[in-house]
Amino acid sequence: MLAASIVACALFMESLDGTVIATALPQIAESFDVSPIRLSLAITAYLLSLAVFMPASGWFADRFGARTVFRAAIAVFTLGSILCGMSDSVAALTASRFLQGAGGAMMVPVGRLVMLRSVEKRQLVRVMAYLAMPALLGPVLGPPVGGFLVTYASWRWIFFLNVPIGILGMIMVSAFIDNHRDPAAPPLDRLGFGLSALGLSGLMLGFETVGRGGVPALAPFLLIALGAVLGVLYLRHMTRTAQPILDLTLFRVPTFGLATAGGSLFRIGVGALPFLLPMMLQVGFGMSAFASGMLTFTAAIGAITMKAAAQPILGRFGFRRVLVVNALVCGAFFVSYATFQPTTPAWAIVALLLSGGFFRSLQFTAVNALAYADVPPGRMSRATSLSGTMQQLSLSFGVAVGAGLLHLTLYWRGAGETLTADDFWPAFTAIGVIASAAALVFRRLKAGAGAELTGLIAAQPSPKRLGG
Repeated sequence: MLAASIVACALFMESLDGTVIATALPQIAESFDVSPIRLSLAITAYLLSLAVFMPASGWFADRFGARTVFRAAIAVFTLGSILCGMSDSVAALTASRFLQGAGGAMMVPVGRLVMLRSVEKRQLVRVMAYLAMPALLGPVLGPPVGGFLVTYASWRWIFFLNVPIGILGMIMVSAFIDNHRDPAAPPLDRLGFGLSALGLSGLMLGFETVGRGGVPALAPFLLIALGAVLGVLYLRHMTRTAQPILDLTLFRVPTFGLATAGGSLFRIGVGALPFLLPMMLQVGFGMSAFASGMLTFTAAIGAITMKAAAQPILGRFGFRRVLVVNALVCGAFFVSYATFQPTTPAWAIVALLLSGGFFRSLQFTAVNALAYADVPPGRMSRATSLSGTMQQLSLSFGVAVGAGLLHLTLYWRGAGETLTADDFWPAFTAIGVIASAAALVFRRLKAGAGAELTGLIAAQPSPKRLGG
């Protein structure tokens, strides 16, 4: 599992960085003597870079080799981190974050591709349990780590922290990761690349800026509309291209299509959670950023305890049953967070966050493993690009949903912009319903879907022996 640990560490570095910066924005703004609203450019620049480069990650891995691209992605991300830490203006920080995003866009899907090509199917659930950790740990560790560094050191250390991890990662990748490449890789789909880059940029930036302030009220919706139009143009282009950069025909693979569709619904709820929960604890309950971060950190402990339990649970009950039931369980946990009040005992909040972290991690592990169960090896790089893009879109949309629901609640009670503890329960209830709706998608899976990943097929008699 050394390769899995190497990839997981790289993905954790990317996931942690994305949440740490939000905690440090006020201090960075003070250092640059600008309004914190102007620093939203640093966040949007990163998302823009993800939208531009992530669809092409599979093609680069096929053309130049997975190890080469993964190592280069870590190097670019690390260089971007250094430049971020050395920035002395908004423009410099924004440009450095764009460079960071280019590395992150390649690092996540190519890292997953490295693992898919280096493990047997029976190990896939175990490996995905490792790779699910960064997506869960980053958002919950980001606030306390960022709060600690900003309070006791300097905001620049939230970026410099990536440097030793990145250097070690490049050394380990060079020593232990194979450089698999496809000699028959087709030419880059340039028109598809342009349409997908612009369309996804519009969608991601539109979702991310909904309810954030600092931009004209109609701007997010115009961006989303532009992204949708370009998306339709891309669909038209895809039907006329033999090797499109985002191969949407992969949705015809039942396990990939249903796991990606259901997983996207589920991730909308998960994407809203890191936005809603800290805001409720800090703005609604009056906690400090550090105290709030330490409280939400308990969800990470729940995620860690799941790592050893995923394989036995999936082996005992199967993917279909686990994904259906667990979507409902996770949705119920989201709804339970709607009951939190300033008077709720800390132990009750910790217990619900801890348990919720366990079940969310189980869902991520199962979805990510099942998605690649039946993808042909020759299409694996395209599958990781498409899956990574869909994941980023759904997480960004989740933030937009959370922000939009808060605004609707404020509008309904005519409270202007002043949030109270009682304003959050509609949003938590809604994302619980959305996450639970994924069960309707997972119900369409065949009963034996993914059985090979848990060893159930191997345990059954072969058809030849049954025939005597």
